[in-house]
Amino acid sequence: MFVDSHCHLNLLAQEEGGLDAVIAQAKENQVDHIVCIAIDKAGCNDVISIAEHYPDVTATVGIHPNVDKQEQFSVEELVSLAQHEKVIAIGETGLDYFRSEGDLEWQRDRFRIHIDAAKQLKKPLIVHTREARDDTMAILEQENAKHAGGIIHCFTENWQTAQRALDIGFYISLSGIVTFKNAVELQEVAKKLPLDRILIETDAPYLAPMPHRGKTNKPAYVKHVAEFLAELRQDSIENIAQKTTANFHRLFPTTQ
Repeated sequence: MFVDSHCHLNLLAQEEGGLDAVIAQAKENQVDHIVCIAIDKAGCNDVISIAEHYPDVTATVGIHPNVDKQEQFSVEELVSLAQHEKVIAIGETGLDYFRSEGDLEWQRDRFRIHIDAAKQLKKPLIVHTREARDDTMAILEQENAKHAGGIIHCFTENWQTAQRALDIGFYISLSGIVTFKNAVELQEVAKKLPLDRILIETDAPYLAPMPHRGKTNKPAYVKHVAEFLAELRQDSIENIAQKTTANFHRLFPTTQ
């Protein structure tokens, strides 16, 4: 019924019962598919191993923008890693000016490498952006990322940024942040988004939605994002679930 389009299962392995329990809880809450996202080189191997072990888990490969600038993939290395049958996307990649300081040209260069690999592979990008909306969108546009497609994950930006992402064919993924009482601007954006371009995610173990805010997030909690969206948009939970799941499988047809 639901897809968690972005989480970090490798960071949940220490939960009671381990990943078997995390996956079982997700299944009990009608989560049919989980995407396990890499954020660094070591994590790429970890998420692939997890995806190999669980039939309804797929993986991505990439380096998060806040990972040390010395850690780098070449285009060729990314393309080689992403040949694995369980790897469906490139990322998490993008720009983050909140946590990184100084001359960040290295971050922008790394982002371009990921876009190049995604275009070669014809696999979508998983894009992170924080306090870097204009540069993020400019690079996606300049590098013709529309030829790869992708997701702006954990979207917290304004309507203008959403429109730019939609214009290049990207999907917008909403996390537990949309359920927070202070997320008024994001909630207004969520009302306007075309339903055929929305995905839902947890970003677990981070950003647990209401009513679990402040606790360890888990893929099972993606249903709370869907429930909130249904109420916000005056829609049924069944329709939100069906449409966001169909959107995911449209972007990632090999997951069906």
